[in-house]
Amino acid sequence: MKTTGVKRLIQKALASGHGALSEYDSKRLLSAYGVPVTREKLVKTAAEAKKAADGLGYPVVLKGCAPDLLHKTEAGLVAVGLGSARDVTDAFKTLSGRAGPHFTGGYLVQEMVKGSRELMIGMTRDEQFGPSVMFGLGGIFTEVLEDVSFRLAPLTLTDARDMMNEIRATRILDAVRGMPRVDRAALARAIVGVGKAAADNPEIAEIDINPLIIAGAKPVAVDGLVILKAAGESK
Repeated sequence: MKTTGVKRLIQKALASGHGALSEYDSKRLLSAYGVPVTREKLVKTAAEAKKAADGLGYPVVLKGCAPDLLHKTEAGLVAVGLGSARDVTDAFKTLSGRAGPHFTGGYLVQEMVKGSRELMIGMTRDEQFGPSVMFGLGGIFTEVLEDVSFRLAPLTLTDARDMMNEIRATRILDAVRGMPRVDRAALARAIVGVGKAAADNPEIAEIDINPLIIAGAKPVAVDGLVILKAAGESK
């Protein structure tokens, strides 16, 4: 998707009464702004899930996917480490059973990204100052350590690099314990991209990319959420 298609994506979601984009659509939006995301396919049936997994290569992750499904893990709609077609078929049966007959969303078959370093990029829109981008440690450490840096959008690449250096755990971005130095250029582009997405689209209230896993040296968003403002809500 190009950035020119983002407006249509947002307007379609708002017209449908959704307060958020699905993970699939959130990642399409983020990718349009330069955020590296997982390879994935949106499917409806077990047969489609198997075909998608075969194409992506095992292991894969299977997730429920819908605009109103904001907490997939808590709902039991995430299965990880699926190493075969049989695993995917069984997981699809389990997840669809948990989702229930009234679930109108789809299922996301996603490459399983491995990496020991988890970061996060987010955005919140302040009524007075506008969109504020945050960067820091991700995964369970987001709330535990609260090691984050902030900048108002739009950002420059220099702003993004400064944010990386401002977190207390900045050395996690260096070569450590046999892991390569993080591709800071790609990471900076992702941070700037989140800021630009917010600046270009005032309908976006929040963005949450957590975790952003470092696979080798490359940052990859394995989960993403874009929250929209309700109609008539002030900026």
